[in-house]
Amino acid sequence: MNVDQILQNLPHRYPFLMVDKVLELEKGNRAKVLKNVTINEPYFQGHYPDYPVMPGVMILEAMAQAGGLAVGTKGEEALVPLLAAVNKAKFRKEVLPGDQLVIDVQVLRASSKIVKVAAKAQVNGETAAESELTFVLIKRGASL
Repeated sequence: MNVDQILQNLPHRYPFLMVDKVLELEKGNRAKVLKNVTINEPYFQGHYPDYPVMPGVMILEAMAQAGGLAVGTKGEEALVPLLAAVNKAKFRKEVLPGDQLVIDVQVLRASSKIVKVAAKAQVNGETAAESELTFVLIKRGASL
């Protein structure tokens, strides 16, 4: 999936788009995406100026965006997957400028309104973070 296709499938835009490339995608089942972490990321100005480390919340956001691709709703009545819960989040390795974050997401359970996924983010084959994420599916513009 190229950047144009990513933009068609995710509502996020710069500076909040956290998916650079989709390596594998089976909508409704799984996704594998790539996030190139560069010193140009705006959050490195304050986290931390003398020791830039990717904030855990941004790693979670990258995993959530990958999860949104894995959930993959389609059609005119496409539903928007909104992050509703983060469970069992663990951060195991620093993510630094120059790293490539490879994120694997697997759908665990899905209903018409709720989807739960397992997400793992790795750098050089080592787990940097993992979590279970729950999405609620809503029609664009509708309230919860």
